[in-house]
Amino acid sequence: MTDAPKMNVESFNLDHRTVAAPYIRLADRKVLPQGDVISKFDVRFTQPNVAHLEMPTIHSLEHLFAEKSRNHSGQVIDFSPMGCQTGFYLILQGDHEFADVAELVETTLTDILDATRDFLAKRAEWEQVTA
Repeated sequence: MTDAPKMNVESFNLDHRTVAAPYIRLADRKVLPQGDVISKFDVRFTQPNVAHLEMPTIHSLEHLFAEKSRNHSGQVIDFSPMGCQTGFYLILQGDHEFADVAELVETTLTDILDATRDFLAKRAEWEQVTA
Protein backbone atom coordinates (compact mmCIF):
# COMPACT_ATOMS: atom_id res chain seq x y z
CA MET A 1 0.00 0.00 0.00
CA THR A 2 1.47 3.36 -0.99
CA ASP A 3 1.23 6.38 1.19
CA ALA A 4 -0.90 9.30 -0.02
CA PRO A 5 1.13 12.17 -1.47
CA LYS A 6 2.14 14.81 1.03
CA MET A 7 -0.06 17.92 0.86
CA ASN A 8 1.42 21.44 0.85
CA VAL A 9 -0.74 22.55 3.79
CA GLU A 10 0.58 20.83 6.91
CA SER A 11 -2.78 20.38 8.61
CA PHE A 12 -4.12 18.55 5.54
CA ASN A 13 -1.61 15.80 6.33
CA LEU A 14 -2.95 15.40 9.87
CA ASP A 15 -5.64 12.75 10.33
CA HIS A 16 -8.23 14.82 12.17
CA ARG A 17 -10.12 11.65 13.11
CA THR A 18 -7.26 10.60 15.42
CA VAL A 19 -6.57 13.83 17.32
CA ALA A 20 -7.97 14.47 20.80
CA ALA A 21 -8.77 18.14 21.44
CA PRO A 22 -7.97 20.24 23.31
CA TYR A 23 -4.28 20.32 22.51
CA ILE A 24 -1.36 22.48 21.41
CA ARG A 25 1.09 21.22 18.80
CA LEU A 26 3.82 22.61 16.61
CA ALA A 27 2.18 22.70 13.18
CA ASP A 28 4.98 24.28 11.16
CA ARG A 29 8.43 25.81 11.41
CA LYS A 30 9.91 27.99 8.69
CA VAL A 31 13.42 29.35 8.33
CA LEU A 32 13.27 32.57 6.34
CA PRO A 33 15.98 33.56 3.80
CA GLN A 34 17.85 35.72 6.34
CA GLY A 35 17.81 32.91 8.93
CA ASP A 36 14.87 34.11 11.04
CA VAL A 37 12.58 31.35 12.30
CA ILE A 38 8.79 31.43 12.47
CA SER A 39 6.90 28.76 14.44
CA LYS A 40 3.19 28.05 13.93
CA PHE A 41 1.26 26.31 16.70
CA ASP A 42 -2.12 24.62 16.37
CA VAL A 43 -4.08 25.67 19.47
CA ARG A 44 -7.09 23.36 19.20
CA PHE A 45 -10.11 23.99 21.43
CA THR A 46 -12.66 21.51 20.08
CA GLN A 47 -12.65 18.16 18.32
CA PRO A 48 -12.56 18.49 14.51
CA ASN A 49 -15.67 17.20 12.72
CA VAL A 50 -17.45 16.84 16.08
CA ALA A 51 -17.78 20.32 17.58
CA HIS A 52 -16.90 23.93 16.79
CA LEU A 53 -16.67 27.31 18.45
CA GLU A 54 -19.41 29.83 17.72
CA MET A 55 -18.33 32.86 15.69
CA PRO A 56 -18.89 35.44 18.50
CA THR A 57 -16.65 33.31 20.74
CA ILE A 58 -13.99 33.06 18.05
CA HIS A 59 -14.07 36.78 17.40
CA SER A 60 -13.79 37.65 21.09
CA LEU A 61 -10.97 35.18 21.71
CA GLU A 62 -9.12 36.35 18.61
CA HIS A 63 -9.07 39.97 19.76
CA LEU A 64 -8.49 39.31 23.45
CA PHE A 65 -5.74 36.75 22.88
CA ALA A 66 -3.99 38.94 20.30
CA GLU A 67 -3.91 41.83 22.78
CA LYS A 68 -3.26 39.99 26.05
CA SER A 69 -0.61 37.57 24.72
CA ARG A 70 1.63 40.48 23.78
CA ASN A 71 1.78 41.44 27.47
CA HIS A 72 3.72 38.19 28.00
CA SER A 73 5.75 37.79 24.81
CA GLY A 74 7.32 40.11 22.30
CA GLN A 75 7.52 37.19 19.86
CA VAL A 76 3.80 36.93 19.05
CA ILE A 77 3.27 37.57 15.35
CA ASP A 78 -0.35 36.50 14.97
CA PHE A 79 -3.25 34.62 16.54
CA SER A 80 -5.71 33.62 13.81
CA PRO A 81 -8.86 31.50 13.85
CA MET A 82 -9.06 28.32 11.81
CA GLY A 83 -11.71 28.23 9.12
CA CYS A 84 -13.13 25.03 10.63
CA GLN A 85 -13.85 26.99 13.83
CA THR A 86 -12.13 24.43 16.07
CA GLY A 87 -9.13 26.47 17.18
CA PHE A 88 -6.48 29.02 16.31
CA TYR A 89 -3.01 29.28 14.85
CA LEU A 90 -0.51 31.00 17.12
CA ILE A 91 2.45 32.26 15.10
CA LEU A 92 5.61 33.15 17.01
CA GLN A 93 9.02 34.48 16.05
CA GLY A 94 11.77 31.97 16.80
CA ASP A 95 11.92 28.42 18.11
CA HIS A 96 9.93 27.61 21.24
CA GLU A 97 9.72 24.74 23.69
CA PHE A 98 6.26 23.27 24.22
CA ALA A 99 6.29 24.21 27.91
CA ASP A 100 6.91 27.88 27.07
CA VAL A 101 4.08 27.98 24.52
CA ALA A 102 1.71 26.20 26.92
CA GLU A 103 2.62 28.76 29.61
CA LEU A 104 1.94 31.63 27.21
CA VAL A 105 -1.45 30.18 26.26
CA GLU A 106 -2.39 29.48 29.88
CA THR A 107 -1.33 32.91 31.12
CA THR A 108 -3.12 34.65 28.28
CA LEU A 109 -6.34 32.67 28.77
CA THR A 110 -6.20 33.46 32.49
CA ASP A 111 -5.88 37.16 31.60
CA ILE A 112 -8.91 36.82 29.34
CA LEU A 113 -10.92 35.24 32.15
CA ASP A 114 -9.87 38.03 34.51
CA ALA A 115 -10.79 40.67 31.91
CA THR A 116 -14.20 39.06 31.48
CA ARG A 117 -14.77 39.02 35.25
CA ASP A 118 -13.77 42.68 35.50
CA PHE A 119 -16.20 43.54 32.70
CA LEU A 120 -19.03 41.59 34.33
CA ALA A 121 -18.30 43.13 37.73
CA LYS A 122 -19.06 46.55 36.24
CA ARG A 123 -22.45 45.50 34.82
CA ALA A 124 -24.19 48.46 36.46
CA GLU A 125 -21.94 50.84 34.48
CA TRP A 126 -22.51 49.40 31.00
CA GLU A 127 -24.93 52.15 29.95
CA GLN A 128 -22.45 54.91 30.78
CA VAL A 129 -20.39 55.34 27.63
CA THR A 130 -18.42 58.48 28.46
CA ALA A 131 -17.01 59.76 31.74
